[in-house]
Amino acid sequence: MTVSRPTDGELWTKVRFGDQSAFGVVFDRHAKAVYNHCFRLTASWSVAEDATQATFLIAWRRRDRARVLDGSVLPWLLAVAANAVRDERRSARRWLAAVLRLPPDRDDATELADEVAGRVDDTRRMRAVLHAVRRLPRAEREALMLCVWSAVSYADAAALLGITEGAVRSRVSRARGRLTRTFERSEK
Repeated sequence: MTVSRPTDGELWTKVRFGDQSAFGVVFDRHAKAVYNHCFRLTASWSVAEDATQATFLIAWRRRDRARVLDGSVLPWLLAVAANAVRDERRSARRWLAAVLRLPPDRDDATELADEVAGRVDDTRRMRAVLHAVRRLPRAEREALMLCVWSAVSYADAAALLGITEGAVRSRVSRARGRLTRTFERSEK
């Protein structure tokens, strides 16, 4: 007897009515993809973990507004994740601004400097890539992150972004070209 695996659409119908076990299945199915997307956006494992948690918390709270595209809720989850990362960045900037207004404490500053140095060493390569990607125009960056980094189909990305599939393909192509030229210049 073959047991069929429910689609995201079928699961999400249950989730909309508060079915936590269906939400758990969606989480198990897509948590890794959401986490990887968040890491690519932040270049930080710990921030990616926080953003992944925030994504699924937001998804649960806004379950009645989810968009299921071609039977998959993943593109919507990735859009929620991108927004969660933006929110995290805003919060981090505000926190840093508040901390910088405080008088310095030598011991705390030294510990913080050591921690920051360790994290920079661990994520240097990803930061270089992320820096180059952030310099792309927003439209190209979003298309690249969805289609290349998170393997969302061009059709799903088009539906999510509200543009044509051809426009998505064009944006991804331009982004790849710009990144190639950027890294070729930096290697010289």
